Amino acid sequence: MTRLFTVGLSHRTAPVDLRESVDFSRGGAGEALAALAGRGISKEMVVLSTCNRAEIYAVAGPDGPDAIARFFAEYHELPLARLTDHLYVRHGDEAARHLFRVAAGLDSLVVGEPQILGQVKTAYSTASDRGYTSAVINRLFHTAFGVGKRVRTETGLSEGAVSVSYAAIALARKIFGDLTGLNVLILGAGGMAKLTGTHLKARVRQITIASRTLAAADRLARELGGQAVAWSDLTSVLSTADIVITATGAVDPVLTRASVADVMRPRRQRPLFIIDIAVPRDVQPSVGDLEQVFLYNIDDLQGIVKENLTRRSSELERAEAIVAEEVAKFTAWLHSREVIPTVVALRDRFETIRQSELARLEPKLAGLPPEARARVDEITQLLVQKLLLTPTEQLKSTRDEALISAYSDALNRLFGLGAEEPPAEAPRRARVSPIRRD
Repeated sequence: MTRLFTVGLSHRTAPVDLRESVDFSRGGAGEALAALAGRGISKEMVVLSTCNRAEIYAVAGPDGPDAIARFFAEYHELPLARLTDHLYVRHGDEAARHLFRVAAGLDSLVVGEPQILGQVKTAYSTASDRGYTSAVINRLFHTAFGVGKRVRTETGLSEGAVSVSYAAIALARKIFGDLTGLNVLILGAGGMAKLTGTHLKARVRQITIASRTLAAADRLARELGGQAVAWSDLTSVLSTADIVITATGAVDPVLTRASVADVMRPRRQRPLFIIDIAVPRDVQPSVGDLEQVFLYNIDDLQGIVKENLTRRSSELERAEAIVAEEVAKFTAWLHSREVIPTVVALRDRFETIRQSELARLEPKLAGLPPEARARVDEITQLLVQKLLLTPTEQLKSTRDEALISAYSDALNRLFGLGAEEPPAEAPRRARVSPIRRD
């Protein structure tokens, strides 16, 4: 029996250095999906990889989660033992609950941040466009999109600036107090850089954007009312910056200990605050060991997240209620999808046997008047219904996936639900409708 599940790690279970090591976006989610498909683990799967999580959603047999855990390790050339304590596995309704919370921004580093829903949609589109999704994954992700939209429109969770970028700015305000008069250098010209600049532009004296693509830096600088510089001028603008926020998509660090040390020599007592919100990290960790350099990475934003949670506790309750409501709907659909085929097959098997036996007894029943024959047909139907009542109710009422699988397997084996229908010893007679009781 195939089951829905997710395997992954996030900022809640793994440090930033490990999250960097399992970043599927480096080679592209499409390449990861192709590699996973080549292993024959599942025909339905989505790879979700963001700065704070790497997750695979799939529909597979009971060995699927272990196989995907091995894929995590082997694809990224890591020992499985390094991942074991950090990977989580969610099955069925819990997998759905997890994705719905992710899409709604409830599992984000900064709760309510709006970017994650777009990232979930992109991950699904990548898998869907390549033919790696089907009924269960399609239903799961489209429901998740609806959950994200409901939480955004029906609660105040996403009101105001609630992104990782804003958390970085909140940290800078804690350090400096008033940001007026400070020079800010932003490395990168993508979505995270734009969000950071948007929150900063009314608070600081000067924003400078540096990107490997000058045209991209220039476009963002015009939007933010700042200035753009060529990547080759990075050292000179770094020397005049008070705050540096890095948000590039680089695979390797763009600020090394040596490059920052060269900048700091003439600064003497003038501190430099660096907030690295990129994953993989843009700044070598040893940069923080330099005198008068204060380096923070994405994991250092946890304190701000806690404050955010406190302020939004009532909105969180409303958002979690929406998630619970949608999980119940999805679980009911998933349960019916798993149970109904077995129930139908069981009833069909019993009906086939009943009809076969009536056909075998046809010579003995031929002399009965029509009313008596109808009564025989009714009684045999009632017997079948009584015999099926308990197993059917047990199967429908069970919510535990392992029990559903065990019950379904047992019924299939005991009654040969996948076998050919038993041959009748005589031609089948037309089914007589049961007598209606008014």
